Amino acid sequence: MNEAALGLAGENTAIGDAIGLAVKRLGQQNANSRVLILMTDGANTAGEIAPLKAAELAANTKLKIYTIGIGADEMIVRSFFGSRKVNPSADLDEDSLIKIAESTGGHYYRARNAQELENIYLRLDELEPVTSDKQYFRPHSELFYWPLAVALVLLGLLCLLRLRT
Repeated sequence: MNEAALGLAGENTAIGDAIGLAVKRLGQQNANSRVLILMTDGANTAGEIAPLKAAELAANTKLKIYTIGIGADEMIVRSFFGSRKVNPSADLDEDSLIKIAESTGGHYYRARNAQELENIYLRLDELEPVTSDKQYFRPHSELFYWPLAVALVLLGLLCLLRLRT
């Protein structure tokens, strides 16, 4: 979450399409329990499938959906002209998220900060324990620039020494 940025996934939110894709992908797995964690900060604003219709398809395939609404209720934005309060979660469609979760046997959670989100994931780990190996995503930063820069500087110094002699 520390590396997430606004607009990373685009301007629109296609909740129904995301659920449909999960139904397709998870439907191929032979598991006793299939679970989807749907985390969003807004409402469905794009996509071909309505979220509630997609949730109905998920329920038919025994895919349980836990929904998480993220975003603070109130935030102070400072600017050149002073500060003002804004609600970054104004677009959050909690009613739909509750209906999606309940229709599939899941539950809706609300995370207003990073600590609440961590507590939700701990709760989900208790509700839906994973018996397979955990998969980790470790983003990497490219560091080859540093040795390349040192090599180029040394090459430049070597060329200068050769020109002097």
